[in-house]
Amino acid sequence: MQNPAAPQNVEMFHQRLRDVSDSLPKRMRQCAEYLSAHSDRIAFCTVAELATAAQVQPSAMMRFCQVMGFRGYTEMQKLFKDSVSTGFPDYESRLSALRESGAGSPSALLAEFVDAGRLSLENLTNTIDARSLDAAVNQLSKANMIHVVGLRRAFPVASYLVYAFEKMQIPAMLHDGTGKLNHQHAIRPGDALIAITFAPYSEDTVSLATHCAQQNIPVVAITDTLISPIQLQGVLPLCVSEVDFGAFRSLSATLSLAITLAVSIGAEKNT
Repeated sequence: MQNPAAPQNVEMFHQRLRDVSDSLPKRMRQCAEYLSAHSDRIAFCTVAELATAAQVQPSAMMRFCQVMGFRGYTEMQKLFKDSVSTGFPDYESRLSALRESGAGSPSALLAEFVDAGRLSLENLTNTIDARSLDAAVNQLSKANMIHVVGLRRAFPVASYLVYAFEKMQIPAMLHDGTGKLNHQHAIRPGDALIAITFAPYSEDTVSLATHCAQQNIPVVAITDTLISPIQLQGVLPLCVSEVDFGAFRSLSATLSLAITLAVSIGAEKNT
C-alpha cells in the first residue's frame, strides 16, 4: 500500500499519529508512543539514539518514518528542525504570525479565542466517554486522599482542582514539582491520583502516574490523545482536545472537564 503524503508541520505530524495509532503493529506503536511524548528530541537525536530510547531496532524506527509518509528519518527530522524544540512555535513567532494575519487587535483576538473555546467545548461534549467519566468519579470519590499532578500548561488545571477540593473539604494534595521534590512517598493505599498532561507531555507527570499504576493506586488521566504516554494499563483516561488559534491553546474544555469532576466527586462524597 502506498504511503501517505508526509505531514507538512508538527501539528499534522501529531494528527497523523492519532490517525494511524490503532492500526500499528507492536514495534511501530512503540515508536509512535515514544515520539508522541518526546517529539522535541527528533530535531537533535540520531535515528539510532531515538530507537534505543524507544526500545526498538533502528530499522523499526526507519520503517515508522515511512509509515508516517516520510522518505526517511532525515526528512522527518528536517520537519522538526524547522520548528522549535517543543513542537510548537515559540511565543515570538506566534505573535508575529498573528500580526501578519491582521488578527492582532484585542477585540479581534477576543472573538477568535471565544470561538476556539466554543469549538473546544462542543468537541468535548461530543467526544467524552460518559462511562469513563462515571467510572472516574466513582474511583476518585472513594479515595482517602486525591493527589493531583499537572505541570507546565496543565498546572492551572491541577491547582484549580485542588482548590475546589479544599473548598468542598475533600482531602487533596497538589504535586507541583517545587524545588524538584518528589512527593510520591506521600501516596498511600486507598488514595487516588489525577494526572494531567498534554503534548509535549511532562515526563514527571507520566512518571508519577506510572508509579501509582504499578502500586495499584487508581489513576485518572486527563490528556489529549489516544497515544499519549500516560495511556497506561491501570490508568483511566479522559481525553480532551483544545482547538487552538494562532498556535495558542486555551484551557476552556479542560477546565470544564475539571470542574465537572470536582463537583461530581463532591456531590458523591456528600450523599
